[in-house]
Amino acid sequence: MQDQAPSASKNGRQTVSPILAIPEPAPALGFVGWFEAIGLPDAPEVGGKGANLGELTRAGLPVPPGFVLGASAFRAAIDASATGAQLRTLFAATDPDRQTGLATACTEMRRLVREGGLPASVREPLIAAYGRLGTDVRVAVRSSATSEDSAGASFAGMHETFTNVAGEAALVEAVLACWASAFGERVIAYRKAQHMTEMPAIAVVVQKMVDSVRAGVMFTADPATSDVTRIVIEGAFGLGESVVSGAVEPDTYTLAKDGPRLLEVRVGHKAFKLTRNASGQQVQIALSGEEASARVLSDDQTIELARLALAVERHYGSPQDLEWAEENGRFFLVQSRPITTLTPPAEAHAVLVTGLGASPGIAVGRVRKLASPAEGGKLQDGEILVAAMTSPDWVPTMRRAAAVVTDAGGMTCHAAIVSRELGVPCVVGARTAMKVLRDGELVTVDAKRGRVLGGDVRAESGAPAKETALSVISPDREIDRQNAASALMIEPLATQLYVNLAIPDQAERVAALPVDGVGLLRAEFMITEALGGKHPRKLIAEGGRKVFVDAMSRALLRITRAFAPRPVVYRTYDFRTNEFRGLAGGEEFEPHEENPMIGYRGCFRYVQDPELFSLELEVLAAVRAETPNLHIMIPFVRTRWELEACLEMIARSPLGKQRGLKRWVMAEVPSVVFWLPEYARMGIDGVSIGSNDLTQLILGVDRDSQTCAELFNEEDPAVLDAIARIVAACRAAGITSSLCGQAPSNRPGFAERLVSYGITSISVNADAVGAARTAIARAEHKLLVDAGRARLAAAGQAGPLP
Repeated sequence: MQDQAPSASKNGRQTVSPILAIPEPAPALGFVGWFEAIGLPDAPEVGGKGANLGELTRAGLPVPPGFVLGASAFRAAIDASATGAQLRTLFAATDPDRQTGLATACTEMRRLVREGGLPASVREPLIAAYGRLGTDVRVAVRSSATSEDSAGASFAGMHETFTNVAGEAALVEAVLACWASAFGERVIAYRKAQHMTEMPAIAVVVQKMVDSVRAGVMFTADPATSDVTRIVIEGAFGLGESVVSGAVEPDTYTLAKDGPRLLEVRVGHKAFKLTRNASGQQVQIALSGEEASARVLSDDQTIELARLALAVERHYGSPQDLEWAEENGRFFLVQSRPITTLTPPAEAHAVLVTGLGASPGIAVGRVRKLASPAEGGKLQDGEILVAAMTSPDWVPTMRRAAAVVTDAGGMTCHAAIVSRELGVPCVVGARTAMKVLRDGELVTVDAKRGRVLGGDVRAESGAPAKETALSVISPDREIDRQNAASALMIEPLATQLYVNLAIPDQAERVAALPVDGVGLLRAEFMITEALGGKHPRKLIAEGGRKVFVDAMSRALLRITRAFAPRPVVYRTYDFRTNEFRGLAGGEEFEPHEENPMIGYRGCFRYVQDPELFSLELEVLAAVRAETPNLHIMIPFVRTRWELEACLEMIARSPLGKQRGLKRWVMAEVPSVVFWLPEYARMGIDGVSIGSNDLTQLILGVDRDSQTCAELFNEEDPAVLDAIARIVAACRAAGITSSLCGQAPSNRPGFAERLVSYGITSISVNADAVGAARTAIARAEHKLLVDAGRARLAAAGQAGPLP
């Protein structure tokens, strides 16, 4: 056994890093195998992870020292345990296809493993080996399943891993937790899918910690495109857990293997880093804007890492997925496993990603992946915008896109709402678009079916195949069609039909539709442009108050003039803190919230921080002096006292002194069902039900979650009951009731329900006006017919109406 593992420095000499010091040889320790003594043939005993670390160590590659507690130790512990027989019986009886029973069985099996503990025959060699690494040295303790990290299977992320473990007692607890993780629900289900029917047997890797200043992962083939001529390196500052867990947006470096040569650098926004404090505990440290946007690796460092990756690939003869870390200027490899997900290059017109079709239409163009609105200048007209998610400050970029594809989001997310209004095809919730799609790749976005295909599907049909977007079916065309149809005949409705609007550019076209006004004018997009991408406090501090008021006034007047004398109901700003943080200077002023959807927003924010709200009131007063059809609506009202304080602010402003001003509130928080009569007594003129937020808060489902999308249902009986109660309370109080969520736009049947409840008005997206008018008319006719039949039945004249 060698005392130290050599590694090559840039000048080609053999150097030694202190962390690579390997303990003096010791007598056989039973269940323990040191890295330098094991390799791939030992995988059945030490697991894939342990075998790979042994291979790397024996090949002279820079690996921190450590050992593996073999799978035979796990089996010995189970055999020696009083709970072992019960564990085996329960495992044999567990059916992975029965979800409810699976969860209960796995919980019980994990308990049995922990309760069984470590017998002396296992504990003693484990502690002895640990002592050879140093006194209470900090180690990483990782599961290493005997079927893990092979070319045919990958248990990546399914078993437990513990870092910064120090002391004998902590080590024993970590080993037990690793063993127990072999009976997790995901593991058992995955083993079944891979036809692994034997009882799990798990080894445990114990490895000296690298106190890294930067760390990450690298692949010797592009995992997104399966391009084996590329190396992809991801990295972040501090410990590598932030990259592996996806907690930060890492830098991504793409290299060609020949050379190797650096081809592309994509700098991520690394909001924080993980590090250790003086006592060895892992802590999260926030990074400044400059630090967060700094490169993790220099060009030379990426080349050095790429050469290490190539050496590993040559050793194994197949593409590898590696984890790396840097300490004291030296790079170390802490894990290697085969890439199991490589596929042949996609054929032309193959489906590349799928999601939810949020704004119908078909577009063809080149992919442009953007990490933030600040990169908007990279998007060329006619390209396909691909992003993780969008927020209001993306709108200027979205206007120029031929189509929009996002990894996250549902039918009510920002990207979906804005795309429908812009008439841009949009697919949301694609999950892997940022990984799978490549910049410059020609694709077809079929937003009606929620998919992105390789190449130009028009070429096969004989249609022009130029590389500019061709919107085959789009909301814009639907608006034009409705305008033409409405010129022929407009059937009067008793229920008023309003339209949702956000972007002034669409005002004149939408105003030509047969609608009674704007039921929801979203402020966020206009405000973002008026702020010039800056946080409001930053803008005001720089003396930009007048610039904001003038820009907002111009934008609003385009809408109020187009719709006059029909009412325009302006919803005051409802940015969430994560959206405000994305503006320049936002990190300085905005708190970090784990769940901003139900955090510092809406009415409560106006009361706590009235600066921007006061600016809005100033704008509304100026615009309303010229176009008095403008009214105000307060969003996300939770309690009576905050609404009372907000109404007082309006009353004290110039806007509050104008005659004829209508004051509305959004009904989004379930508490409105209780408070609504009191709100009416406070002088509210109307209530608009925001069915998107109301649904998510009643059902407890994040409206932007693609994972829980099937649970988000505005027609759930609990949601419908709340809506019916709100409408009834409004009718009892003599005030207007409306609904401005997505449901009436997507499902005309929902509009029929609202009419039957007695709602005063409904506000829908512009492209849904025609369908909504038809649904409302049908519902009103049905109510009249049903009432007539009831009168006939009461008079004893059953039968059809004449």
